Amino acid sequence: MQSMRWLPLEANPDVMNQFLKQLGVGTSWQFVDVYGLDPELLSLVPRPVCALLLLFPITEKYEHFRAEEEEKIKSHGQDVDSSVYFMKQTISNACGTIGLIHAVANNKDKLSFECDSALKKFLDESSSLSPEERAKFLEKDESIRVTHESSAQEGQTEAPNIDDKVDLHFVAFVHLQGHLYELDGRKPFPVNHGKTCEDTLLEDAIKVCRKFMHRDPDELRFTVVAFSKA
Repeated sequence: MQSMRWLPLEANPDVMNQFLKQLGVGTSWQFVDVYGLDPELLSLVPRPVCALLLLFPITEKYEHFRAEEEEKIKSHGQDVDSSVYFMKQTISNACGTIGLIHAVANNKDKLSFECDSALKKFLDESSSLSPEERAKFLEKDESIRVTHESSAQEGQTEAPNIDDKVDLHFVAFVHLQGHLYELDGRKPFPVNHGKTCEDTLLEDAIKVCRKFMHRDPDELRFTVVAFSKA
């Protein structure tokens, strides 16, 4: 049960970059806006891209799909590489921070960290934990909570009341060992979306994002940000 509640994070690259900087992550990779999904606009995104975050509305159609997808994976199985860092979400509205953690944790070898980085410390100490234990570990991490709270106040739109019901949710897409993984703390496990490589991660993840949009054609509340080499 989700009893803890944080303020939601805005899908704003400036806020996300500041968030990571405060947690001691080097600035060699930066979040940038993806302005559209057609090839012309995707060509504006700096390469390489090592992760993608999608903010989307949780609707009845989506929840129906999510339940079906879970059943299908449970009955047919899937390959998930043991190196994938995945954590569950037990804190309401923490999906933005968990998306950032998923993006950083699965690209640690590419990133630089300050010697006293609070996020690197969190990742090192939680690396051997289960997805559920990582969620509990986050609940106790004061430095990440405080940074999240200050970042949630930094967006361009006024932060909602902490008790407001928020129906927007972040998921991360990352490339590991030749496969594209969707990491969503509301799901019981990572979802393997098939083969990809560093060069095509953006396009392959965008194909999955399009499916989210096609499932809810009347919805406009989709935002995509890419984690790109600065």
